[in-house]
Amino acid sequence: MNKIIIATRASDLALWQAYHVRDRIEAAYPSISVELNKITSNGDKVLDKPLALIGGKGHFTKELEDEMLAGNADIAVHSLKDVPSYMPEGLELAAITERQDQSDVFLSHNYESFHALPEGAVVGTTSLRRRMQLLSVRPDLKVKDLRGNVNTRLRKLAEGQYDAIILAYIGLDRLDLLKDIPFTEKLPLSVMIPPMGQAALGIQIKSEDDEIRTIVKEVLNHDETFLCSEAERDFIADIGAGCSAPVAVNATVDNGLVTMKAMVGYPDGSRILEEKIGAPEMAAHGLGALMAKIMTDKGAEKILKKAESMAFKDDVPAERI
Repeated sequence: MNKIIIATRASDLALWQAYHVRDRIEAAYPSISVELNKITSNGDKVLDKPLALIGGKGHFTKELEDEMLAGNADIAVHSLKDVPSYMPEGLELAAITERQDQSDVFLSHNYESFHALPEGAVVGTTSLRRRMQLLSVRPDLKVKDLRGNVNTRLRKLAEGQYDAIILAYIGLDRLDLLKDIPFTEKLPLSVMIPPMGQAALGIQIKSEDDEIRTIVKEVLNHDETFLCSEAERDFIADIGAGCSAPVAVNATVDNGLVTMKAMVGYPDGSRILEEKIGAPEMAAHGLGALMAKIMTDKGAEKILKKAESMAFKDDVPAERI
């Protein structure tokens, strides 16, 4: 093999991720050249509606998957949090890169911290997970949907459309955009549990391609992150959480023990079910399924059903309510 083609979204952050993967492969295999197949996904085109109303995060991955299945790419590089828990036939998630800083970050031009926001302040986020957790702490806030690429979101903040916005820290850090914001505050994981797969890259390949699988596992995969992400993805799949469900889940490893936290609730934060479980690293492969069973037994299915009916009600056309 002398060439690998990467399918990637054409956004600034996606390109950063694809170039990062390219550089690592070429450093490990100098005889292989890596090219990028840049694609504008549907999720990048439709910017005036919440993701839950256009089919969810799969709209960031489908076009890339189609390119691989059509033979126009060997691998796809995704933000792992954007990869649905189901996988199209013929494709697999072969490697997951080491997870970086998973924090969400508060950004504002006028207020120095989340707790400094006045009553009724307008906070922008695309995420029902963030909306749920923000309103559980500050029910007085007005949480407003925020779409667009990173630069568009930051422009809307600068224009005063929002008093503050909440974004993933890692993307802003990778693009060196934090320096231009007057007030920033990383929200600890104890305050804001991240989504499945936050701050890791998912490397998707064609299941039949054994040579590519060997390369990406050797060069890109991080075993500990793969284990934690597998548990998170199993939980999401088993709990039946769709894109319009406020769900947070995070697994970590410390001294051989895997600890998993999960939360489901209503988008307005008025009801939340939260659990924490753990297992030795060697016995942690079923942790996600166990968490899903525990939460299901405690009524998670009813909570999620109600949450779906509440989600983005103001954004749904009347005939769909």
